[in-house]
Amino acid sequence: MKRNIYQPLEARVEEIIAETPTIKTFVLKPKFDFSFQTGQFIELTVPGAGEAPFTPSSDPGVKDKIDVTIMKVGRVTSYIHAIKEGMVLGIRGPFGQGYPLDKFKNKDVLIVGGGVGLAPLRSLLLSLFSDIDNYNKVVLRYGARTPVDIVYKDALPQWQKKKKVDILTTVDVGDATWKGHVGLVTTILKDLPVDLKKAVSIVCGPPIMMKFVTLKLLDLGFKPVDIYLSMEKSMSCGLGKCGHCRIGRYYACKDGPVFTFEQLKDIRDIWD
Repeated sequence: MKRNIYQPLEARVEEIIAETPTIKTFVLKPKFDFSFQTGQFIELTVPGAGEAPFTPSSDPGVKDKIDVTIMKVGRVTSYIHAIKEGMVLGIRGPFGQGYPLDKFKNKDVLIVGGGVGLAPLRSLLLSLFSDIDNYNKVVLRYGARTPVDIVYKDALPQWQKKKKVDILTTVDVGDATWKGHVGLVTTILKDLPVDLKKAVSIVCGPPIMMKFVTLKLLDLGFKPVDIYLSMEKSMSCGLGKCGHCRIGRYYACKDGPVFTFEQLKDIRDIWD
């Protein structure tokens, strides 16, 4: 029997991983196997607190567990950050349109992330890694505010060891322990090891970061149709009813959250 995606599916919190002082990854065990496409999102239902939309950060190929990486920024996320392992939450979905992986095949895939924006990109990366022979290469450029704010610190060095993968990380402000690049993520978008004639780019992060990364990519020669943006910032109901996530004639929760810049470039104030 087909599952009702609008009815919460029970999911037990099996593990909680502190990524940064304000970001945690919650490993959930659904009551039944749960499937989603990378880039799609779920509504996470928290008894007594409400629900909020989040994009899974785990491998879509794994059906019996789902990871959700969440930054503490508001009432519901503060409640989530206070829960303990063993608590039962609810999952609704999946909703929205994910990344069109078939369009990425036989191309160089440039992924640019900022801060907690690496969470949905982690799901994309894991999808690409599992089928890496179908892509020319995967290039990740990631920026965080400080070294402490880098998510998936242990995973990044392991990803770099994979074949056909190139990773560079930067921070806005370094410290005594940081030996890497210092500067905004746009400063590491030069001399990219990609062939623009057969490349796509994917961007996810804070709106101001996405704006300037997109402008940089256009300046480098990427076509608007080859720039994919994850427009998640204002999603709420997940059904296209509340109107919070409206972008021109689109609703991020129904028509996205993944869009090409070609779809959005003539709409005013898309970054606000």
